[in-house]
Amino acid sequence: MPQRRAVTGRSQEPRQRFAEELRTLRTSGGTSLRQLGERLGWDWSLFGKMEKGETLGSPEVVQALDQHYGTPGLLLALWELAAGDHTQFRERYRRYMALEAEAVSLWHFAVSVLPGLLQTPGYAREVLAVGGWRGKDLERQVEARMGRRELLAGDDAPPFRTILSEAVLRTPLRDAVEWRAQLDYVTELSESPAVTIQVLPLAAGVHGLVGTDVWFLRLADGRPIAYTENAYWGELVEESSRVERLQRAYDVVRDMAMSPTESRKFILRMLEEAPCEP
Repeated sequence: MPQRRAVTGRSQEPRQRFAEELRTLRTSGGTSLRQLGERLGWDWSLFGKMEKGETLGSPEVVQALDQHYGTPGLLLALWELAAGDHTQFRERYRRYMALEAEAVSLWHFAVSVLPGLLQTPGYAREVLAVGGWRGKDLERQVEARMGRRELLAGDDAPPFRTILSEAVLRTPLRDAVEWRAQLDYVTELSESPAVTIQVLPLAAGVHGLVGTDVWFLRLADGRPIAYTENAYWGELVEESSRVERLQRAYDVVRDMAMSPTESRKFILRMLEEAPCEP
C-alpha cells in the first residue's frame, strides 16, 4: 500500500491540496476512477469530482479512502482543513452566485431568515450587521444584496419558489417600521406570477430540513444543483445523489406547508399584528 505522505507547503491551499493528494494516491496505484468506485461502493464520478476540487465528499467517503490507501487520518485531516477554509467558501459562494444568475428556476427553504431575494434594505442591513458587517463594508453588502433582487424583475424572470418556516415570520426586526415594510414587501411579491411563497407552520413538527437553509437551481441543461447554508458558511452540492436526497426532503416539506393562498393570508395576518410606529 502507498506510504503515508507528508503534508507539504501546498496545504496552504487546502482544497487544492486535498484534491492533489487524492489524485496522486489513486494514480500511483494504477487504479482508474471506475475501479475505485467499484472497490469502495460509491459512484466513480464522485471521486472524479473530488479530484478536480469540485466537491469535498462526505467524511464517510474520506474515511473509506484513508482505509483503502493505508493513510489513516491523513485524508480526513486534509478534508477538515479544506472544509474549514473560508477562502474556498468565498470562491464557492461566488460560483453559486454565477450559477444563480443563469438558473432557469429556483427553489428555496428558509429556516429562520428570509432569503436575500425577498429582503428589503432595512432587513438586509440588520441581518448583515448581526453577522458582523460594519460601516462602508456593510453598505456595500446591502447594495450587493439588493442587486440580487433584479433577478426576479422583468418578464423573463425565472420561477422562484420559497418555503418559509413560520419561525422566519415570527422573528421580527428590532425596528418595527422596517419590519412592517419587510412584511409588506413579501406580501407584494407573493402576487408576482414568477414568485410562489409558502409557509411551513411550526405545528408541522420535525422534518428533514429542520436545520438547513437550502437552494435548488435548475440550470439550462436541466441539471439540478443545491446550495446549503447557515449564518457562517455554505456548501455547493453538485453530486447527483446528494442533491436528490435534499430534493426528497424538500418535497416532504412542501407537502407539509400551507398552500400559496393560505400562506399569503397568513403573512397578511402577521402584517396586521405587527406593531406600528409609535
